[in-house]
Amino acid sequence: MSKSLIVIGTIVLAAVAFIGGSKLYQQSQTSERAGLASSRSANLVRPHSPIFGSESAKVTIVEFLDPACETCGAMAPLVKSLVTASFGQQVRLVVRYAPLHQGSDQIVRILEAARLQGKYWEALEAVLASQSMWASHDNPRPELVWNIISNVGVDIARAKADLQNPKITETLKLDREDLVALKVTKTPEFFVNGKPLPQFGPEQLKALVKSETRLAYGQ
Repeated sequence: MSKSLIVIGTIVLAAVAFIGGSKLYQQSQTSERAGLASSRSANLVRPHSPIFGSESAKVTIVEFLDPACETCGAMAPLVKSLVTASFGQQVRLVVRYAPLHQGSDQIVRILEAARLQGKYWEALEAVLASQSMWASHDNPRPELVWNIISNVGVDIARAKADLQNPKITETLKLDREDLVALKVTKTPEFFVNGKPLPQFGPEQLKALVKSETRLAYGQ
């Protein structure tokens, strides 16, 4: 056997071993997250968590998001469509905060202040859609968000007065504690009826929601 064939064979075997090892690692991570979510289900949904969709829906998407996370912004239209169009009243969304980027905790406070005015979902959609204006990771400018949310009817003076509301502070505190409890280290992180995505991606999210809907509604 020539040296070149030996080298090629070695490379192929190494590649196969790497791919196999990566898959096993990914499976073990998914299994660990599923175990954590199952044993700590109270950490997934809190009474204070914003809910979009029907309260009676049997399928719950829990999304840990960072307002400055570009992937969260990119996934937002899909997540909304899963609740409003694809599955009707069968699916709801619960938002949890994972303010991992610089300045994101301030944006969370602003969103919660808008929520006190009944403008939460409008403000969240506007904030995610305008990330390019304010969410630079090198130089975030959260102060620009005020003008953005004023366009959806938020009373800015009232919202600024509410920023240090104890309820908002408690929401941030509890969500941070749940991040640690569930070992959420990146965003967005999705759980569907307590199950994490086996692999991150829009198609994987749609597939898991579809599977859980069939289980819940016997379809």
